[in-house]
Amino acid sequence: MKYIDLTLSTPAENLACDEALLEFCEEGREGEILRFWEPREPFVVVGYANQAGLEANLDACNSLHVPVLRRCSGGGTVLQGSGCLNYSLILRIQEDSPLHTITRTNTFVMERQKDALSTLVDIPITIQGHTDLALKNLKFSGNAQRRKRKCLIFHGTFLLQFDFSLVERVLRMPSKQPDYRQNRPHTDFLTNLNVEANSVKEALRKAWSANELLNHWPKQETADLSRVKYSTREWNLKF
Repeated sequence: MKYIDLTLSTPAENLACDEALLEFCEEGREGEILRFWEPREPFVVVGYANQAGLEANLDACNSLHVPVLRRCSGGGTVLQGSGCLNYSLILRIQEDSPLHTITRTNTFVMERQKDALSTLVDIPITIQGHTDLALKNLKFSGNAQRRKRKCLIFHGTFLLQFDFSLVERVLRMPSKQPDYRQNRPHTDFLTNLNVEANSVKEALRKAWSANELLNHWPKQETADLSRVKYSTREWNLKF
């Protein structure tokens, strides 16, 4: 597996890059990839099927100048910003592999992520709600996937040293929530892992045997997707 540590200038470009990398591998132009990126500004990102106005307080987002974007994968709505670390895994789907179904993919990836991060903390890490990672029943990582015919993307966010002060203002209570949340407000449900980003990157690179640097990535495709899709109201507020 190859890896790339690539943070682009805007949230739209960073979300576009994930989709471009998935298409890059789907077309057979590259194998499997592990990408890292770290947001530089607060923004809300909704899952593909989320209703933006139901999951986010759009008036508050507008007044606080917090952009609202939509990603290409499922899952819920989150606030990101400085102190978060994002990863993206583009993996090949093989019929006899653990990646053959959505459920088996969730189990396979989440177990490997949990084991990798458990080497960095003294408190037990648990998998909750299928694709969350938690410390003492507090969520520090949410994850989602999108599948194509040959490849899939499994990506997520780690809260490392994130400031939660904006969360209650820009996010509504989710319309769907895992049982372990027990209707807790965001600030009572989330926590930071309090580990340096470089330590997390190294642990995940080791876990996925991502030993070779990806030197060529789909720059033009990323720019095009950012411009015609991820920067548009038609995409971001489509539901």
